[in-house]
Formats: sequence, C-alpha cells, structure tokens
Amino acid sequence: MFETHDPRFGTYVLFNAPLKKLAQGFDWAEGPVWMGDANCLLFSDIPNNRIMRWSPDLGLSVYRAPSNFSNGHTRDRQGRLVSCEHGGRRVTRTEWDGTVTVLADGYMGKPLNSPNDVVVKSDGSIWFTDPHYGIMTNYEGYKSAQELPCNVYRIDPDGRLEAVLTDFNCPNGLCFSPDEQRLYVADTGRVFHKDAQHIRVFDMGSGRPKGGAVFHVIGAGCADGIRVDDEGNVWSSAGDGVHCIAPDGTLLGKILVPEIVSNICFGGRGKQMLFITATTSLYAISLNRIGAQWP
Repeated sequence: MFETHDPRFGTYVLFNAPLKKLAQGFDWAEGPVWMGDANCLLFSDIPNNRIMRWSPDLGLSVYRAPSNFSNGHTRDRQGRLVSCEHGGRRVTRTEWDGTVTVLADGYMGKPLNSPNDVVVKSDGSIWFTDPHYGIMTNYEGYKSAQELPCNVYRIDPDGRLEAVLTDFNCPNGLCFSPDEQRLYVADTGRVFHKDAQHIRVFDMGSGRPKGGAVFHVIGAGCADGIRVDDEGNVWSSAGDGVHCIAPDGTLLGKILVPEIVSNICFGGRGKQMLFITATTSLYAISLNRIGAQWP
C-alpha cells in the first residue's frame, strides 16, 4: 500500500491504517471538499452531472443533480461552497440559503472554457484554473468552441477577474503553501496532444505569482489535483496513487491506489484523513499529517 522513497515518509503514514474504499459506481470522481460543520465530504461525479455527498454517519447520497457538470470545489472564508462548472463554463458560490451566485463566467467578452479547480486565499481572493477539458467532448460537459487560452484566474474580493497566469497548456490542480508564499499549479496538457506534464511553483512574495519553474514531474501518469500539509509537503494525485513531495521537490513516498487518482483533500477529525477520488471510487486513509489548505 505504501512505497517509501525517503525515510521521512515513514513518519508521515500510519502503517496500520488501511486504505478504505468508501463508495464506488462513479464514472469520473473529482473535486473533493470536506464540510467539517456538516461532517461530510462533497465530490463530483462529472460525467453523471451530479455532486455526491458522503458522510461517516449516513453514507452516500446525491447532494445536487444536475450540477452543471461541476468539477472542483472549495469553501470560501465564510464557509460557503465555491464550485467550478464545466457545463455552465463558470465559477459559482452556493449561498447559505441555497441560492447560487455566479462569480465568473467570461473574460474580455468571451466565455470561459471549463473551470476546473479552485482555491481561496486568506485575503478572500478566489483562484481557479480554466483548461478546455469540459468543452472538448460531450463526456464532461458540452462540446463547444474554445474562445480563450487556458489560463489561471484570480477573482478579487471586489469581484474583478484577472488572468494571472497565461503560459500553461492546460492548468489543472492548484494550491498554496501554508504561508501562502508559494503557489503550486499542475499542468496536465491539452486533450489529444503530447504536452509536458508537471507541477510548477510560483513565488507569491509580492502578492502576484512570479517565476514558474518546474517543481516536480510525476513519474506515473500526471499530477491532477494537489494539496499541501501543514509542513508544506505537496500531496499529488498520480496514475498509481498519491505521491508525497517535499518542499524542495523530492519524492518522499507513495500511497498506492488501485485506480487512477484524480484529486484529493484533507478532512475528518483533526484534518488528518486524506480523501481520494479515483476514477470510479472514493477512498480514504488516515495519515500522520494535518492538511493545511482552507477549509
């Protein structure tokens, strides 16, 4: 179940903690977010156009259907759900009364491609990736013409939208380091093309991303969803499971999963549980690490 590449990894995992399959029967599970106040996990089953809910007390249920082919989710600093929608080609926020507010659906007069993953910074700004995956076929959205490059965007607290990174093939997962001095972004490449696939890292010292060197290249498959723990280690989805990467880019070890992993998030009591969406199933494993990302 574990593959150690550096002795440090042995202190990060619990060798008597099993990898549990919590649910199955999905076509492409994605976008997990832990809702601590409700003691449940929300995640997307994109091709089936629904958001699922898993609770340790109540098991599996449908949270929202149709979901506009939602993909990635997070929560803002008020605890509201923020979602990326392939079908609506937009980023939305679910208010406490259940109504949905559109935060972004176009840039410079053109529709977004298919927002994929999203994070919220401590200043309230919302950062999201906009690759073309949801509009290239009818499997995860609606096949449509691409009118914008595949950018990384920032929504200011006042609602202004800015393209902050414009040199990606297809940006995908993203996360900030615990001190928010680094921004990590995975590039998974364009559909039907052979592009470089890697995680890049940006310096956030000035408040805007600078640099963009390759941080790490996943050896099996590619990085999709990524998260960090409280010591700044990057946990990345991969073709053979979840890879743990030190802040200097060194591969520390792997959690081997029997399906291709799409995304991950920390949650549960103490935020030490790693939830894993992997192709047709939802998995979880307890770690000796604490998730650093909001929420």
